[in-house]
Amino acid sequence: MIVNGSSISSIFTNLKATFNKAFAAAPGVWEKIAMKVPSSGSQNDYAWIENFPKMKRWVGDKVLKALKAGKYVLINEDFEATVSVRRNDIEDDNLGIYAPQAQNAGYSAKQWPDEMVMERVNGAFDTECFDGQYFIDTDHPVINPTTGVAASVSNKGTAALSAATQALALASYGAARTTMRKFKDDEGRPLNINPNLLLVPPALEYIALALVNNDRLDDGKANPFKGTAEVVVDDRLISDTAWFLLDTTKPIKPFIFQERKKPVFVSQTDMAADDVFKRGEFNFGVEARGAAGYGFWQMAYGSTGLG
Repeated sequence: MIVNGSSISSIFTNLKATFNKAFAAAPGVWEKIAMKVPSSGSQNDYAWIENFPKMKRWVGDKVLKALKAGKYVLINEDFEATVSVRRNDIEDDNLGIYAPQAQNAGYSAKQWPDEMVMERVNGAFDTECFDGQYFIDTDHPVINPTTGVAASVSNKGTAALSAATQALALASYGAARTTMRKFKDDEGRPLNINPNLLLVPPALEYIALALVNNDRLDDGKANPFKGTAEVVVDDRLISDTAWFLLDTTKPIKPFIFQERKKPVFVSQTDMAADDVFKRGEFNFGVEARGAAGYGFWQMAYGSTGLG
């Protein structure tokens, strides 16, 4: 093939089409557990996240709730994946090797938000959220409306997820559901938490499915948790024992995916570029920019599963 501006443009147009097709077809799970927040700068400040009040009866002047002094900032980071196309391969009509790489770039780009969000899930036990505590922790401060003093509230457990007996199911999954549904706001009102999604690693997949699908547990007793949640299994969860129960029914989700620049196909096709002159290489790939973080800790319960 003759290498000129026209042939290079045609090649990279086809690679972009391959990338876009693979991107559209690739699966993704992040939208099940995270809300997308658009970003127009280098970072977003989520100081607002715990301060919007619930509706109340309007008697007299409106009650104003000021933003707290603390900050929770997510800084956007740059991400990329690049593939070099050798000029010799173009001249020799050996371009078939690049289509799978364009497909893989598209797949990887679609998976990027998943990887960002699951990285935050993996760090939930030792990474701070908006209140200065770890996202999954034993001592989140919640104001007691009667005393005005902050009390410690836990969204962390240690019980292993189990469907072996009714007692063990109640002590693990059942305890998580009860804990979440008792969460209240700073004014002492129930948050109406609805635990609807059970997030587990592959090692806990069949236990989780048994808990929410089977009529009876392994000991033959009735399963009170049938149909109470959707099971999501993700290979990116690094612990074989940790599991998470989430409420994803509300506008604010347990996790945040902050998008500054969605994944885009980019290419360097200038025949006068240094890469072409010095190394005989053209380049294509994908660029993106964003961050991931934590929403309301009250919408999540995590257990280390270590007893």
